Amino acid sequence: MALDQPLAKPRLLAVDDDPEILDLLDRGLKIEGFDVRVASDGQAALKALAEHPTDVVVLDVMMPGLDGLAVIQRIRETSDVPVLFLSARERVRDRIAGLDAGGDDYLPKPFAFGELVARLRALLRRPGTPEADRLVFADLQLDETARQATRAGTVVPLTATEFDLLRVFMRQPRRVLSRERLLEAAWGFAPDTISNVVDVYVGYLRRKLETDGRPRLIWTVRGAGYVLREDGA
Repeated sequence: MALDQPLAKPRLLAVDDDPEILDLLDRGLKIEGFDVRVASDGQAALKALAEHPTDVVVLDVMMPGLDGLAVIQRIRETSDVPVLFLSARERVRDRIAGLDAGGDDYLPKPFAFGELVARLRALLRRPGTPEADRLVFADLQLDETARQATRAGTVVPLTATEFDLLRVFMRQPRRVLSRERLLEAAWGFAPDTISNVVDVYVGYLRRKLETDGRPRLIWTVRGAGYVLREDGA
């Protein structure tokens, strides 16, 4: 994810259940010029990512509850933010598993702090790929960089929340998504939160996407949630 301004501090999220390592990352990376947020478990990490713009993530693999591999699967549903794994698992097969799961880099513990900083700066220097910032489904396009949606070439005016929800659908087309998953991915709410906000915003999206008689793309799956597909079959 590109920085908003050339001189802005890179916004980093550090995730580790070891308080000593988390404190080291927090203090050390701030000294190196990063704007650091910390999380001590997977759920807290997902909440922080949903609530705060983030340029790069340092993610521990072995954590209670949601481990690092489960966390990155959730992250990749909605974001291409660079993720560097830190882990005491140093075997080649463990590194491969982390990279195959969606990680951009993998650094075994114990690690040299200078090497960590150098790897993070290298991740931040990677140029974005324009194609990766554009999602397409049927006649619907979503430009993640410009945060703009178009249907059949016509701009669809969306609020920030509507855009975030539509992005979740477009990253997982033809897959039934539960209300709980949509709440967590688009709003950062805990899965056990009771709310009809998903239903309300799906209604908003439908009205905006179906203007001029255009066919429905977001369908209700009774008892399961919603799905993005070209017909109700």
